[in-house]
Amino acid sequence: MSKTIKTLVALTAGACIMALTGAQAVGQTTDSYPNRAIRIVVPFAPGGATDIIARVIGQKLSEQVGQPVVIDNKAGANGNIAAEFVAKALPDGYTILYNTSSMALSPALYKNLSYNVLTDFEPVILTSVVPLLLTVNPSIPAKNIEEFVALLKQNPDKYAYGSAGLGNITHLGSFLFLQELGLKATHVPYKGSAPSVVATVGGEVAFNMEPINVGLTFVRDNKLRALAVTTKSKSSVLPAVPTLNETVMPGFEIGAWQGVMAPARTPQPVVDYLNKQILKALASDDVKTRLSAQGAELLGSSPQEYAAYLKSELARWEKAISSSGVKQE
Repeated sequence: MSKTIKTLVALTAGACIMALTGAQAVGQTTDSYPNRAIRIVVPFAPGGATDIIARVIGQKLSEQVGQPVVIDNKAGANGNIAAEFVAKALPDGYTILYNTSSMALSPALYKNLSYNVLTDFEPVILTSVVPLLLTVNPSIPAKNIEEFVALLKQNPDKYAYGSAGLGNITHLGSFLFLQELGLKATHVPYKGSAPSVVATVGGEVAFNMEPINVGLTFVRDNKLRALAVTTKSKSSVLPAVPTLNETVMPGFEIGAWQGVMAPARTPQPVVDYLNKQILKALASDDVKTRLSAQGAELLGSSPQEYAAYLKSELARWEKAISSSGVKQE
């Protein structure tokens, strides 16, 4: 037997062993899941809006299933680093993704994604949506959203707005706000919501559209003026702040939604188990209280409902991003 053939035989045998091992591991997982720690991969840095909510849910999930739930932050590339990692993980339910609406943005933003949102993941559950909050520096001479729109109309390109990064939902939310009302302002991207908010507080930019749990403290301390929220209904943590929907943009609604996904080919019993346990966590009084204090609106869904919602969001943001002209490499 030639050296080349021996090498091919060895590689083939190795691949078969790996496949059998993986299949056995998945089979064992289905029968006894979970029997060890579950890792939830979060695509953003510790302490951010997504991380805070993932940790609350993860803690409750751990209490319910009797196993450790470890939060693993893999930040970068608008969530793509974490998504790629989970897409390549063993589909056994022990490595799952706590994803955000960035999953619906990336396919339209990036030419060469290393994963396919619809084929490389199993949707598990929609967990929550965090309204975006339109805030301005207190020095801006506009006391409400109507006055602010009038100010921008009178001063095209005079003011700048911050975001958590190019192509982030905080950028695209502001872009849609400006586009639909025929307004013009200069975009200044930052590396995350926190520095973008700080820049607005410091007057580097005039306004910002950030997750409500990031801007809440600054609004309460009168370091930012809140003009509107982006969900259709008012936020319980800032009930005096109107929505864009009820004021200057009827029908407008966006939010930084979040959910859980597993690698493709994760056994359905494991997906259903995770769905059931996370639904239970979301329904618990302590999780409701803690997440409501963050301004998050709890959702909950079946895997099938999440899959349908994801498809609708992919189509929506593909149209919006194409209109914006924003692209990432």
